[in-house]
Amino acid sequence: MKPSEIVRQLNEHVVGQDDAKKILAVAVYSHFKRTAALRQAESPVELVKSNILLIGPTGTGKTLLCETLSRILGVPFVTADATTLAQTEFVGAEIEAILQRLLDKAGGDLDKAQRGIVFIDEVDKLKAPAGQSRAASGERVQHALLKIMEGAPVKLKSGHYIDTTQVLFICGGAFVGLGEILARTHSFGFISTSEDDSQKILDRLNARVKPTDLYEFGLIPEFAGRLPVIARLQDLDRDMLVRIMVEPKNSIYNQFREILKSEGVELVIEPPVFEQVADLAIEYQAGARSLRGIFEEMITPVLYVVPDNPAVQRVVIPSLFEEARFFGAPAGS
Repeated sequence: MKPSEIVRQLNEHVVGQDDAKKILAVAVYSHFKRTAALRQAESPVELVKSNILLIGPTGTGKTLLCETLSRILGVPFVTADATTLAQTEFVGAEIEAILQRLLDKAGGDLDKAQRGIVFIDEVDKLKAPAGQSRAASGERVQHALLKIMEGAPVKLKSGHYIDTTQVLFICGGAFVGLGEILARTHSFGFISTSEDDSQKILDRLNARVKPTDLYEFGLIPEFAGRLPVIARLQDLDRDMLVRIMVEPKNSIYNQFREILKSEGVELVIEPPVFEQVADLAIEYQAGARSLRGIFEEMITPVLYVVPDNPAVQRVVIPSLFEEARFFGAPAGS
C-alpha cells in the first residue's frame, strides 16, 4: 500500500495531524518494503529497521493512529504501557507476555505475528524526575527493550520463538518539557533566495526533534537511537475536537445516531452543541479522550426515555445546557 493510500485511509478515521500521518505512512511503507526484501533475500544492501516515536499531548490520537494503521494493513496489533514495565521486577517476563499477546492476536500464526505492530505508550515516563539521576527502573526498561526493538528471537512460555526483526515498534509519549529543550537548542538559520521557502524550511527544522534533545530529556542514547523516525502530534483546538465528533466514519455522533436509528428514532444534535462539548473537553485537558464521557452524559437521558416511548420518532438536542426535545408521529398517523 502506497503512503498516499495509507494517509487517505487514515483520514477516514482520524481527523487532522496531517504531518504525523505522512511521516507514519512513509515509515510503515519503508518498513514493509524492507520486510518483503528480507523475505525474498533480494537486496544486496543490509536494510535496517526504523522504529517510530510519536510525541504529543494526551488525547491527541497516538494510540488511535496505531490501531487504525494496524486495521488498514491487516496486521496484529498490541499495546503496552511503559510505566507498567517500569513497576515490575520481571521486565523480561512482561516483554515476553507482550509478544505472546501479539501471537494470540495473530490467531497463533507465528509468521503473521512476526509482521505485527507493538505500540509502547508513555515511554517518556521512563526518565527520572527533574533534578535526579535517571531512575534505575526506567533505564532498566529502556535497556530491556533495546534487543527486541532491534530484532531478536524471544522464547515464549508456550515454547515458541518469535523473531522481532520484522515487528514494527512504535513508541509514544507526551514528553512534557521537551518544548523548552527545543526552544533552547534549536536556532537554525540560513540564506535563501525565496523568503517563503526559507520560512517553511526553517519552521520544519526548528520543529524537528533531534536525538540529543531526547538524551537531554532523559532517554538513554541507545534507546533513542532505536527510534529514528519521529512524528509530533499537535494539541487539539476547538475546531479539531468538533471535527473529531462529526467527521470520521466511526465518530461519536455517528455511533449514537446508529444506536437511536435501531430504535426507529432520528437523532439531531445542533451545531452549537459540538462547540460546547469541545470547550468542556479543552477545560478537562484530556484531549479527545474526554469527548465520549461528555457525550455519554448528554445522551443518557435520551436513551432512558426512548425505549419506553415508541411514538418518539425524532430527538433534537439544541444545547448542552437544555433538555432534549422529543417529537412523535404526526396526529392521526
